[in-house]
Amino acid sequence: MTFDLALTVELARWWWTFIVRGILAIAFGVFAFLAPGAGLLALVFVFGFWAIFDGVGSLIAGVRGRGRDKNWWLELLEGVVGIIAGLIALLLPTFAAEVLLILIAAWAIVTGVFEIYMAIRLREQIEDEIWMGLAGLASILFGVILLLFPNTGALSVVWLIGAFAIAYGAFLVLLGWRLRKINELAKRDAATDYSR
Repeated sequence: MTFDLALTVELARWWWTFIVRGILAIAFGVFAFLAPGAGLLALVFVFGFWAIFDGVGSLIAGVRGRGRDKNWWLELLEGVVGIIAGLIALLLPTFAAEVLLILIAAWAIVTGVFEIYMAIRLREQIEDEIWMGLAGLASILFGVILLLFPNTGALSVVWLIGAFAIAYGAFLVLLGWRLRKINELAKRDAATDYSR
């Protein structure tokens, strides 16, 4: 299974979406550290908005890859999972607060699996590309830790969520910058007349 060069160039055109997603994740993580006393309910709402935005970003990537990538539906599925998790958090905040850890853990593991899969495919076109894979690994580890230690105390959980969000966001920003360089090279290459 190969990751088509045209698909890599198309993905690189959307480099800014990875940076925006990363910045929002970092902002969410900083909020979790700076306002841990804001309460679990506030954290549920912030998580809800973040998961929805991240899901919409994945949906856009999936739709853009349709017709070019036979596995475009994986991005769509990741997007749907993110949007559903976010909607549950926003529409049923009391329920979400009770199951927040399980909800976030499940979302993190599913997102991480999809991102590692995409990273393996992306490595076929971008030499030494590790950022998406590291984001996926961080996401899976975070989800597993939440599932294994659900009773660690509210403040510890908020800080754990904040640390994950900052690391995850940093990896997405680094991937976005790497894709930006590829996009610039693709534009320069497209402008070059090789017929002479």
